[in-house]
Amino acid sequence: MKTLQIIVITLAALAGCNKKAETAPITSIDTVVITKTMNKADTLSYLALGDSYTIGESVPQNDSYPYQLVSLLEGQSIPVHPPTIIAVTGWTTQDLISAIASSTINSKKYDFVTLLIGVNDQYQGLSQSDYSTKFAQVLNTAINFANGDTSKVFVLSIPDYGVTPFANGQDNVIGPQIDQFNAINKAISQKASVNYLDITPISRKAATDPSLIAPDGLHPSGKMYTLWMQLLEPMVAGKIKK
Repeated sequence: MKTLQIIVITLAALAGCNKKAETAPITSIDTVVITKTMNKADTLSYLALGDSYTIGESVPQNDSYPYQLVSLLEGQSIPVHPPTIIAVTGWTTQDLISAIASSTINSKKYDFVTLLIGVNDQYQGLSQSDYSTKFAQVLNTAINFANGDTSKVFVLSIPDYGVTPFANGQDNVIGPQIDQFNAINKAISQKASVNYLDITPISRKAATDPSLIAPDGLHPSGKMYTLWMQLLEPMVAGKIKK
């Protein structure tokens, strides 16, 4: 694995969309920093913020969307360091805020930032008003990491896990709730003038295409992440080339 600087924050809690994770306490956060010298002075830095969808739960690391994004950008002759990732399966928006606050990157700036957070707020039955407040907070933090440049921040919508085997046919309940949470993060993103990518329709294709679901029956497969990145990579490339 080629690595410049990856912050991987591991947690005792299990899967966020897992019945055990709903009540699992956050007991510890361990930060591992791995550094390797790279020679290209023009190589871009990338920060990915989120939860299980960002780390690519149940798929190989290179199939996760941050690593696929880096690979696609490099294929367009845009050199990017391996992503700095702050994400753990099971995290709510508050968990992400707390992890950022206790991390070692708060004084750093990045050439671009992605943010995908909120499915565990919905799953744990947290209020939409609470999500609205905290999503706005973490988005402002993401903008700060991008040195205040909103054009370099990319928000992804929350996938609809209601179509997965894990949901056990409850999509008629889960789907509308995911839409409500996405309406919140989209409105806040648009108000902040950051980039917004709606990948939720792609996630719903898993209802008729099992190959889009990881072996755990819940999270996206590498194939689904590829479909996301076919939309995100041109968006990111168009902004960071300017």
